[in-house]
Amino acid sequence: MKVLQDCFGNKVRLTDERLAHILEHPEMTDLAGEIERVLRQPQFVRRSRADETVRLFYEFYLRSIVGGKWLCVVVKYGESDAFVVTAYLTDKPKAGEELWPTK
Repeated sequence: MKVLQDCFGNKVRLTDERLAHILEHPEMTDLAGEIERVLRQPQFVRRSRADETVRLFYEFYLRSIVGGKWLCVVVKYGESDAFVVTAYLTDKPKAGEELWPTK
């Protein structure tokens, strides 16, 4: 298990099980190392509209294995814990309240 830090200064767990799940998708293999970077320095962060305890960290990658895509790292926050749920490539970021960069 790795303990990462997000752009808000929170510690975020990335378990071996979650990383293995993420890497089951071939398009994510080359981006495994980017999960930590996107948490620390995202282009922007949105709160999930489906679950207010979830934040979506986004960064655009022009040259992913499947072309220009957004990397989304999904983190769930509890009262005293935060962990990476998943990470995936997408054509379009989901709608939600903008949390980062702060205005």
